[in-house]
Amino acid sequence: MPLLGLLPRRAWASLLSQLLRPPCASCTGAVRCQSQGEESLQVAEAVLTSQLKAHQEKPNFIIKTPKGTRDLSPQHMVVREKILDLVISCFKRHGAKGMDTPAFELKETLTEKYGEDSGLMYDLKDQGGELLSLRYDLTVPFARYLAMNKVKKMKRYHVGKVWRRESPTIVQGRYREFCQCDFDIAGQFDPMIPDAECLKIMCEILSGLQLGDFLIKMAWKDVRHEMVVKKGLAPEVADRIGDYVQCHGGVSLVEQMFQDPRLSQNKQALEGLGDLKLLFEYLTLFGIADKISFDLSLARGLDYYTGVIYEAMLLQTPTQAGEEPLNVGSVAAGGRYDGLVGMFDPKGHKVPCVGLSIGVERIFYIVEQRMKTKGEKVRTTETQVFVATPQKNFLQERLKLIAELWDSGIKAEMLYKNNPKLLTQLHYCESTGIPLVVIIGEQELKEGVIKIRSVASREEVAIKRENFVAEIQKRLSES
Repeated sequence: MPLLGLLPRRAWASLLSQLLRPPCASCTGAVRCQSQGEESLQVAEAVLTSQLKAHQEKPNFIIKTPKGTRDLSPQHMVVREKILDLVISCFKRHGAKGMDTPAFELKETLTEKYGEDSGLMYDLKDQGGELLSLRYDLTVPFARYLAMNKVKKMKRYHVGKVWRRESPTIVQGRYREFCQCDFDIAGQFDPMIPDAECLKIMCEILSGLQLGDFLIKMAWKDVRHEMVVKKGLAPEVADRIGDYVQCHGGVSLVEQMFQDPRLSQNKQALEGLGDLKLLFEYLTLFGIADKISFDLSLARGLDYYTGVIYEAMLLQTPTQAGEEPLNVGSVAAGGRYDGLVGMFDPKGHKVPCVGLSIGVERIFYIVEQRMKTKGEKVRTTETQVFVATPQKNFLQERLKLIAELWDSGIKAEMLYKNNPKLLTQLHYCESTGIPLVVIIGEQELKEGVIKIRSVASREEVAIKRENFVAEIQKRLSES
């Protein structure tokens, strides 16, 4: 009904009545009698009024976000972008390429990949003859991409939203819609080198975020499975290794197991222990061996893991005295999934893969709570310079100045008023944290200068008009 927005209601009703009423017996063609016209107009207007009223009235309508989701304010976005920048820069430092996949996949692509968690997928209605589901994670779509494009080697990172139909726990940073940051290495390589790099990346990111002490736990359940199934180790021998694992250790524990005669005399046990020793040798060279520990209690829920898996747990979250520690669980996880790509290949060709995922939503929650506790303010813009005037009729001069700043790559703002008050302009700079103000008025225009004001110190200095951009660039580079 686009005409409804262009015509007054009575005119619209009149038009409807002219179009819809039948001619009376004494009229011909498009001619309408006056009496019928008034009657039809009243009927049409009444119908239109009732329709508009029904459209406007929304009883019991509650404005809210869907369960398990949330809006992100400008303050939230500043925090998130800083965290994501740190994470992505680490991924790039390790040579990863960025990629993306659709927000939804064919349902059969995701089915039977997540074990018991498959019931948590969001299924979409049949669209164009295809049964679809929102992506549950970023790993299965990556495996589908590798198989579909016959890619045998790839180091990639992917940042994107995923959806899980589970009961959200907002106080722990768990949502139904959330962001994941994944890093994966696909390809056939010598043992434990990619695995060690994944653990190194995890440590670099968690250390860089300064969340507090953390420990990365490796699950014995999957180490045992790998030794028994892949290495052919007798289950009783693997269980003997498990006795050691209950001690929760790292490289020293592996060395101790090598000294056990019941293990050292078994070829398969030696091979399995050799892989573990090799991994810890690499971790030692990376300087992170003290951050890694075996843990019998660790068990990931996803079915596609085939080898060693790991989770990073915060040992202590930053809190003020007298506050309860934040319990958010693991903040990063990953592992090896050598068989997932083969599930999409018609011939079952496998592409070994190992990867990790950073739990950024939980990290966001921790950082936000810490900032809230400390009362830290967040700048929601990165504006460096504000263009101001103390007098009227200087809009054109301000537009010239701000254009020069923008063209020079400087982040600048001004008030969208012809004649703003100087005090209002300066208060805006102080409230938003803008560091510099350039001022143009009658005296400055007459003398061919521009005043540069430091918002923090309130000191002002006059600079020649042609040099003001260079002076600002100098000040910004020194700050």
